[in-house]
Amino acid sequence: MTIVYNDEIDDLNNDIMNIKQCFDSKNIVIGIVESLLNKNHIIKIFCEDECYTEKTVNIFNHYLANILYKVVINEFYKNELEYFLNETYFFLKEEELIEVRSLCINSMENEGKITDESVVYCINRKNNIIEKIILCLEQNKEINVNGFVRFRMKELVSELEGMVDKIVEKYMAEKEYNEFIKLLKYFVDIQESKIEAINIIIEQGGNYIVQDNVGENVLEQLLNELFDTKYSDTVSMEDIIISGLITNSPKKVLIHGLENCMNLEFIETIKNVFCDRVEICDSCKTCETIKPSVKV
Repeated sequence: MTIVYNDEIDDLNNDIMNIKQCFDSKNIVIGIVESLLNKNHIIKIFCEDECYTEKTVNIFNHYLANILYKVVINEFYKNELEYFLNETYFFLKEEELIEVRSLCINSMENEGKITDESVVYCINRKNNIIEKIILCLEQNKEINVNGFVRFRMKELVSELEGMVDKIVEKYMAEKEYNEFIKLLKYFVDIQESKIEAINIIIEQGGNYIVQDNVGENVLEQLLNELFDTKYSDTVSMEDIIISGLITNSPKKVLIHGLENCMNLEFIETIKNVFCDRVEICDSCKTCETIKPSVKV
């Protein structure tokens, strides 16, 4: 493979040397010769005949495609991202645009844990781009990186813009959620507590029991209150419980059987709204009766 690039592209030599080190660790010997001609860097990469296999070529192409992916996203940051954000998301404030730009860079470079569906989406888009780059490498034994970026960028931009859209969508959803939590916290803080404590007991299977501080079941009362306000039958049990907590503003919220919970967002919302009023219990008599049985 011969790789040609000029000074407009950040130096690729270190990245290519990393490929050599990876092959060295697999006992595959490759050689690298670098030269400079009219400000063009020319890197020729050779492989010993006894190491040259289809598998070796595929591994090399995958490594090189990831390097070229970084070149593509760097060019996108420099020449496309700012314009796309300003044209598409003109309603965002400057400080919001700064946050979004940072999120875009981190997400496009992400090689970490899968934390949510937006990360999965971005990984899939990244893989689509890398597959297109690999196809180009399979068809050519010489690649001019500047020419590749110039002529192939247009077909890759749509993939990158799709990633940006997903990132902004997640950013806006989180922003709305945080503002909603802030509002709920305000309601809780300005109200007098109508009840000393509420116990949320999560049974095996994820069902909820809601009791007051003397052990009376208050879930039916919460349901009746919502029936009186003509609530929609699409409201979840978690929504009903949170609504009841906010209405009664208890001094303490005790959660039992957390390991049985099938909706951890529900627990996080309670923690975010009631903060230091929340206690997680796992050692009382009630907790002992609802702990999952351990099979030996």
